[in-house]
Amino acid sequence: MRLNQAAYALFLFVRDICGGDLVGWLDDRLARAASISGPRRGPDLRHAVLASLTNVFGISAKVLSLALSDMLLGGDPGRPLWVETGASMVVVDTLVHNWLHRTGCLHDLAAEHAYGRGCYAPGGCAEVIAAAERIDARRFCPGGPTVFPRLLQRAVWVFCAAEGHDACNGNRIDDAQPCAQGECPVSACRRVPLR
Repeated sequence: MRLNQAAYALFLFVRDICGGDLVGWLDDRLARAASISGPRRGPDLRHAVLASLTNVFGISAKVLSLALSDMLLGGDPGRPLWVETGASMVVVDTLVHNWLHRTGCLHDLAAEHAYGRGCYAPGGCAEVIAAAERIDARRFCPGGPTVFPRLLQRAVWVFCAAEGHDACNGNRIDDAQPCAQGECPVSACRRVPLR
């Protein structure tokens, strides 16, 4: 039932807010955000799209970021604002949040919070990962943008996920204890217990 409601709400959003033209709406929102944005425009571009769409019933910032990042990155390479926005969209799930907690990143940046809405709030996990602006992502993805927080988020997810490297997750680490894995490549990890 909720999926039907979300699909219908998205249809109404595209019809009533976008005038039936989601692509044109995206182009317009991104152009306006880019024209008034400062030096850190990735968050401004991301917000220009997500702020309105998160009002669609049943669609969270996480789901939107997951769907839109791939669409914006690959949908039309001739639209540089799409690529830049898609690269800035971060998907925070429990693996990514818990990794940021276990490594001490959230503590060190005074960004500690419980998993959930706080991950997308100001100072949350998404902003912590978006601070990756200092990393030149072309070293790891030569054909991609220079600033690519989505690539960093994806690398953390692959490192943690059982389907990836299966290195930092609740299957391998007792959440009540500091991590005891001896072969972790994250040398600066604080090994903070989740509970």
